[in-house]
Amino acid sequence: MAKAFFLSGLEMGNIVVSALIEGGKASAAPPLGPQLGPTGLNIGEVIAKINEITKDFAGMQVPVKVIADPATKKFEIEVGTPPVSGLVKKELGLKEPVKEEAGVKGKKTIGSLSMAQLKKIASIKMSNSLAKGLKNIAKEVCGTCLSMGVKIEGRDAREVQKMIEEGKFDAVLAG
Repeated sequence: MAKAFFLSGLEMGNIVVSALIEGGKASAAPPLGPQLGPTGLNIGEVIAKINEITKDFAGMQVPVKVIADPATKKFEIEVGTPPVSGLVKKELGLKEPVKEEAGVKGKKTIGSLSMAQLKKIASIKMSNSLAKGLKNIAKEVCGTCLSMGVKIEGRDAREVQKMIEEGKFDAVLAG
């Protein structure tokens, strides 16, 4: 299911259509199709290209931007990365939404990531983060894990953040 956010015009006649879609499953159905209609683009071609680019994110919501020039009928597609929570769920193999409350004392742990999985998620988010360096992005991922009830290497996420700060995982997070 596609969930469109907005349609706006930019300078030089470009139109931008932004949507949050399930990876590899964009369709011409509302709301994405009707928003692409005014651009004059071949909607089937745009949808096929979006699905091709996002197929690796199957099962996750992915932000997509279509930048169209109605005069030339040319378009570009920009694909963001899924939210950290979506990447964590994928690494844990969780299919259904987790309905645990964040921050509840005694909350059940929904899973545990390895440091390799933490590094993988941090690497994926590197292009979208304002943090400098993989270590700092890894600490951000730990923060999300904390709110989700996910442990890292069987430890509380706050403890792992502190260990990352102290340099105990520098060998793992190098690169």
